[in-house]
Amino acid sequence: MSNILLVTSSPRGADSLSNKLAADLAGKLSTQAGSKSIVHRDLVSQPLPHIDGVFAAAIRKPADQRNAEEAKAAAVSDELVAELLAADTLVIGTGLINFNIYSSLKAWIDHIARAGLTFTYTEKGPVGLATGKKAYLVLASGGVYSDGPAAAMNHAVPYLKTVLGFIGITDVEVVYVEGLAYGPEAAEKAIAAAQTRAKELALAA
Repeated sequence: MSNILLVTSSPRGADSLSNKLAADLAGKLSTQAGSKSIVHRDLVSQPLPHIDGVFAAAIRKPADQRNAEEAKAAAVSDELVAELLAADTLVIGTGLINFNIYSSLKAWIDHIARAGLTFTYTEKGPVGLATGKKAYLVLASGGVYSDGPAAAMNHAVPYLKTVLGFIGITDVEVVYVEGLAYGPEAAEKAIAAAQTRAKELALAA
């Protein structure tokens, strides 16, 4: 059975459009495939520890040389890496906050970007190990950042594409739900456009 890993990160919970539309897209992809299970990693209801000195020491040691605290820190990351590697499709939902992703999502990235597990260094440079996957990014924002004068301030999508590419995931699609702060009519159009885009992507999967 194929697997979809759904990662949501908004602190707004059920009121979050990035959460809702990411979940809707994951559901459409699952239905379209007919046999995909969905593993949901909610980074707000299941908050991750930000990496610290214990974690940094743990991942630089063989498992049998870690103390109890280090083993506990590494186990969280190991679980997240295993979830990612088991999936063939990744759906990430985030809002644009201060021109980038939520800190909860950044913590997830810090845990899954692991040398020797999701990427490796070679004589020719780093090589991603989490290959053979397709990723979908759902980005919600009050303004319009997909193009136009504010596009240069959108650091979320370039960052996520860079990180995913670094670990070997280069097939990435983006669903924008933007302009939500421009009034009810603009928000309604933005949501409808995002839903249409998600439907098109699911049909093309």
